[in-house]
Amino acid sequence: MIRVCFHGAESTGKSTLIAKLEREHGWPSVPEYGRTWAEAHGTDFTMDDLLAMARGQDAAMLAAAADRPPLLLLDTDPLMTAAWAQMLFGEVPAELFAYDKAELYLLFAPDTAWIEDGTRFFGSGAERSRFAALCEDMLRRAGVPYRRIGGSWSERERCALEAIRETIAP
Repeated sequence: MIRVCFHGAESTGKSTLIAKLEREHGWPSVPEYGRTWAEAHGTDFTMDDLLAMARGQDAAMLAAAADRPPLLLLDTDPLMTAAWAQMLFGEVPAELFAYDKAELYLLFAPDTAWIEDGTRFFGSGAERSRFAALCEDMLRRAGVPYRRIGGSWSERERCALEAIRETIAP
């Protein structure tokens, strides 16, 4: 099984593109647990909340992987939670680097319009840039393979499909 994780700053099209790829290609996906958490508990996060979100995300990923699909799309993972921890609290608990990693990460650039949805935090250009840099830093620190995804919505989709197809090719 190959896991491809969509990673990056808020409001960059990760969830939208995963839904489209699942619908059009039949690739199963694991939704973002942190969004569900925020909608249920609010956005006044503590570090314990972030750790609970990482555990919830991991449990959802493990449940989806139990069927051993050839490809599983992940709308975030604990490395994204690590970026949140750094951005919000200035530190990253080691636990967030201890989870299994995806085979490929797609790092989405913050070059899209910001859309406020009630659960997002970092809408200014400076905040988005800082958060995007932290997201990439977490991938580097974890030593995982990643590809940058940016540009128009069609360019994002084309680049993501190309990266996924290269990863799943025999």
